[in-house]
Amino acid sequence: MAKPASDRPLRPATLLVRGGLMRSNQDETSEALYLTSGFVYDSAKQAEQTFTGEVEHWQYSRFGNPTIAMLEQRLAALEGAEACRVTATGMAAVSAAMLAHLKAGDRVVASRALFGSCHWIVSTLLPRYGIQTEFVDGADLAQWRTAFKRPCQLVLLETPSNPMLEMVDLRAVSDMAHEAGAIVVVDNVFATPLLQRPLKFGADVVVYSLTKHFDGQGRVLGGAVLGSKKWIEEVLQPFTRNTGPAISAFNAWTILKGMETLHLRVPAMCRSAAAIAQMLEERAEVSRVCYPFLASHPQYDLAKQQMAAGGTLVTFDIEGGKEAAFRFLDALRVIDISNNLGDAKSLITHPATTTHSKVAPEERARLGITEGSVRLSVGLEDVADLIEDISTALDAAGGHAAPRPKSVAKMVVEQASAPPSQPEPAGETKPRPKRKAGAAVPEPVARAAKPEEPDLFAKAVEGLFREPQAAEPAAEAAPAGKRRRKG
Repeated sequence: MAKPASDRPLRPATLLVRGGLMRSNQDETSEALYLTSGFVYDSAKQAEQTFTGEVEHWQYSRFGNPTIAMLEQRLAALEGAEACRVTATGMAAVSAAMLAHLKAGDRVVASRALFGSCHWIVSTLLPRYGIQTEFVDGADLAQWRTAFKRPCQLVLLETPSNPMLEMVDLRAVSDMAHEAGAIVVVDNVFATPLLQRPLKFGADVVVYSLTKHFDGQGRVLGGAVLGSKKWIEEVLQPFTRNTGPAISAFNAWTILKGMETLHLRVPAMCRSAAAIAQMLEERAEVSRVCYPFLASHPQYDLAKQQMAAGGTLVTFDIEGGKEAAFRFLDALRVIDISNNLGDAKSLITHPATTTHSKVAPEERARLGITEGSVRLSVGLEDVADLIEDISTALDAAGGHAAPRPKSVAKMVVEQASAPPSQPEPAGETKPRPKRKAGAAVPEPVARAAKPEEPDLFAKAVEGLFREPQAAEPAAEAAPAGKRRRKG
């Protein structure tokens, strides 16, 4: 017999394991995989009533499936959304969210910094159907304000963006978009719901590629669209039901199992990404490092307001353009060259020749994508191995070292594991000199094990899901002789 549902709000880690759980009468422990295309009815009358909506019964896996429903409910619970529908891919989710809402004569305003396929939908596909489109620089609120002087039906944006990790002020843009009559669709794939929940900042719809962090192990494809129950059921569902971007039950089940460890994988990957970003800022071969939680990021303050951590991706520019970037990529011996991201394995790509190769060169330049830009998706390997791999490959990119034989020998890099240093007194801060190209990599330093510190990342994530508490009346006094209990 099934347990009654908890009457208390559940935390993210619990939602990722138990959200949407729906056991069959066999009382299985793991989520059941309903690998079926269709369903049977007890009678012709039940079949008729199912199609008229008089009774609830599974019809066809393109419309819905118990395994798929569990995934949708788990995602909605994690995101804080009323409803969710999953799709075969992330791009199916993006295109469905837009095409279900739009018609000829409508107008779309989009952030210029979009994934290549999203950029193509806005720039090329939508105009074919009589839909006007306009791009703005996502970080420039003045451009958004100008664009919203005319009526608009939909806004599409990414934050952080792919690949340059540009931030968009979700609250400000959402408020302006709503005044112009538009819904706001946010591609939140780089942040995941653990780091950023756009609905809390005023967005209307959130889309994901579940292929990335949610599966997290490079196995299957999937996408998701989340929003209000009314919009999902009345606007999105008729479109997806009749156009068929359905996910397979097997893929949904695989993603369900991947989600069980999302709260363990994403924090670890974020910590490694932050350490790598700090290391890259010291390298002479690197002219720019993009990471939202680096103080050098132009929107560092906004990132700290909207996100619980800096994310799992780091983008950086290598001096010497494409030739040097290719030397660097080819010299890596642990990190793989791949255009995917959010995987347990660290993956790296050259956006100008892969993910954004179909974007015009002048548009890439406006996005800040140079011939030397590379995007690193940080995985779950030991961060010391990743830092060693990157450092040696940067030497090769500068022409000062030959590629090494592939090796995964373990080491501990002091800087990667050391706690943050205390800030220097005001007025005495001195920039750290970059290590000169070709200089020897410091020998690894063994360190004694340190007692574990409180997981501040977990507290930050929990804060995303905590509703604001009403302040206690200032004049209320505690009874004499008793101490008021905080919280």
